[in-house]
Amino acid sequence: MKASTQSLLCDPELIDVRNAHFRRLQSLFSGKQPEHPFFLQGFGGDADSDPYTQPERWVDEMLDSLAEKAQQAGCAEVFRPLCLEFGAYNVHFTDRIFGARVHETDGRWWAECIKTDIGQLPVPDLDTDETWGQARSLATAFVSREVTVPLFGMPVIAGALTVAVSIYGSRFLSAMLTDPAAAQRDLKIINDVTRQLYQWYHDHVPAQQLQQVGAASRCMPPGHVSVYGCTSHLISAQLYRDCVAALDDEILSTSGSGGLIHLCGDHCRHIGTWREMKSLRAVQLNDRASEDLERYFTGLRDDQVIYLHPTDTMTVQRALEITKGRRIVIVSDGA
Repeated sequence: MKASTQSLLCDPELIDVRNAHFRRLQSLFSGKQPEHPFFLQGFGGDADSDPYTQPERWVDEMLDSLAEKAQQAGCAEVFRPLCLEFGAYNVHFTDRIFGARVHETDGRWWAECIKTDIGQLPVPDLDTDETWGQARSLATAFVSREVTVPLFGMPVIAGALTVAVSIYGSRFLSAMLTDPAAAQRDLKIINDVTRQLYQWYHDHVPAQQLQQVGAASRCMPPGHVSVYGCTSHLISAQLYRDCVAALDDEILSTSGSGGLIHLCGDHCRHIGTWREMKSLRAVQLNDRASEDLERYFTGLRDDQVIYLHPTDTMTVQRALEITKGRRIVIVSDGA
């Protein structure tokens, strides 16, 4: 790490700006009407080293890169946090911990389904797991640099249903109906391990800097967690409510502050369940889900925030017409 990086990434003025935006976010999460619409667009750095095999060097290169962009984080109108994030194995990080073969082909990550019978999923040994060891090494390297401005984004620690369908394939969806006890047993194991991963980060990364995956576009007030809810697109409202909702609630309750569910498909059938989930403080909508902004805005509680990625049809202007700037974080460069 360059000598100048330390001072640039510990700049008290940049910390003040970041914390001011956190206060604005917290006010939004408290249901208050903002004076101006909240726009978020953070950014990351660049590195040439391989984070899987050279985590220390990768962290230094990323921090040097962020230091070169540090003054962009001083924007008072748009929240532009500096973010260091190790997107290990993309959305298949947890899948690999549970034994799926994960590989990269043509720039995309894929997971091959495991052969284990549903209901027989073994509990991974996190102390010896290579994937988890890589993630811990990188997080430890970041903390040891003692830079106080950048946020640290976790890898994708997906929800139990998302992981189960990823590692078992469609047969898990069938098992939820034909052998619910076996399916529920494996969902519980995945959820318990997920909570351990989250807890480690909360114990080892400073609270003011710890964020969930996608911190540049999903940054929340410190202490909040997140769940990937993509796969709820595939199940009915009743099946989600009866078999999955309590597990998501358990994860979102990990820190005591609640958290966010990431959505990218057609999930509106679950809005009623999410409205009643006290731990759910926000939903994040992108792609197909963004088109349903109005249904989420009218269907959720007044203290549940919506993070919106605008689309060609759900534009910033349309989003502001629907929400009047209330309960919404717009992820956009066009602020």
